[in-house]
Amino acid sequence: MSTIDLFTVSDEERARAAAHARMATAQAANIPDIPASTPLRPVHRVAVIGAGTMGGGIAMSLANIGIPVTLIDSSEQGLERGLARVKDNYATTVKRGKLSQADMDQRLALITGSLQMADVKDADMVIEAVFEDMGLKQDIFRQLDAHCKPGAILATNTSGLDVDAIAAVTSRPQDVVGAHFFSPAHVMKLLEVVRGARTAPDVIATLMDLGRRMGKIAVLSRIYPGFIGNALFRHYTREAHFLVEDGALPHEVDAALKKFGYAMGIFAVHDMAGNDVGYQTRKAQMATRPTDRRWNDLIMKLCDQGRLGQKSGKGWYRYEAGDRTPQRDPELERFIVDESARMGIVRQPISEDDIIKRCLYGMVNEGARLLEHGIASRPSDIDITYLTGYGFPAHHGGPMYLADRIGLANVLADIQQLHARYGHWWQPAPLLEQLVREGRRFADLQPAP
Repeated sequence: MSTIDLFTVSDEERARAAAHARMATAQAANIPDIPASTPLRPVHRVAVIGAGTMGGGIAMSLANIGIPVTLIDSSEQGLERGLARVKDNYATTVKRGKLSQADMDQRLALITGSLQMADVKDADMVIEAVFEDMGLKQDIFRQLDAHCKPGAILATNTSGLDVDAIAAVTSRPQDVVGAHFFSPAHVMKLLEVVRGARTAPDVIATLMDLGRRMGKIAVLSRIYPGFIGNALFRHYTREAHFLVEDGALPHEVDAALKKFGYAMGIFAVHDMAGNDVGYQTRKAQMATRPTDRRWNDLIMKLCDQGRLGQKSGKGWYRYEAGDRTPQRDPELERFIVDESARMGIVRQPISEDDIIKRCLYGMVNEGARLLEHGIASRPSDIDITYLTGYGFPAHHGGPMYLADRIGLANVLADIQQLHARYGHWWQPAPLLEQLVREGRRFADLQPAP
């Protein structure tokens, strides 16, 4: 029912989308209940806990703006590996002519390694960047509470865990905040700042400002599973997987997404990242998840077959030695067809339009929920999160902006049809229904600059 061509965008519309992105970037820095004049806490020295890929990237982001960093890890091997990775990253930038050797040496000199948690004692801010494990993070925050000076900001780099549950193990929940960096942290421009129930306003303001100084776009989110970005991304990936069960093949889904404007299709992305990412978490969740809705476990079955992606030479595609170009794999495609039959699904051809609608409209519907519950402050915050951190095609302006362009009545009508056909995951968001009833758009929810 869309009234526009999702694959063709005029120069005029591209210009409007670019203007919207500029507005969204500027608006993201404005927090409705925290005045711009809020005094910031000093951030002269930072400690980063965890010397893995993420921790090293965060340390580089800080050193790049002249802030001394203590990079702390629990093992000497892990610390040495992390410091070596940081040095290699800088060396690559020098080799490309984007950084002088003198600047590299200056930045490396700002990063000090340590194996002692007590070395956080002089830090104005600590950023924890360990595995997504609640117990581990809580243990670290108990230690930080014991060692950090009063007034130090305690930030957790989590992509979806409950920041309040982490803050609860400290005696200073007002100082605890979420700082969701995106990997590689020294390159990616998005920083989700996650506000806990008791996070102090000046902590939020200070982290938002630090993000800006690091050259990032900082977007504020309330606590919600996946915050803003991953909350929507779950719907995008789940629909892509359901599409494969319903009749599309991975290369068809990816081709439609690339035609829409994504640099890579979702299945090629899975293969690049590794299909086993999150395998153990998903395996654990399978035992307790609700049985009143549809789930997709194809990616788990691929892992069980050793189809981990590029690193194993086969995943959703196959790969020739030394070549990362995805190639169709008849064996995988037979497996998908057999799985559909096993589940009692009659496979049907799916058009490019329907592939994009199902991947896009699930995000829009979830975005409406985030706005309704105050998780995101404004529609443009969702758009800039997607344009900056998730590769959403810039010429479409973001999922909420594009929904307005398509027409919310059209979007809702399609969602209602999908709900009638597929059930639970397509329950229309009350805010979306309300906006259609009132003849309004997401843009009408946008506060004045």
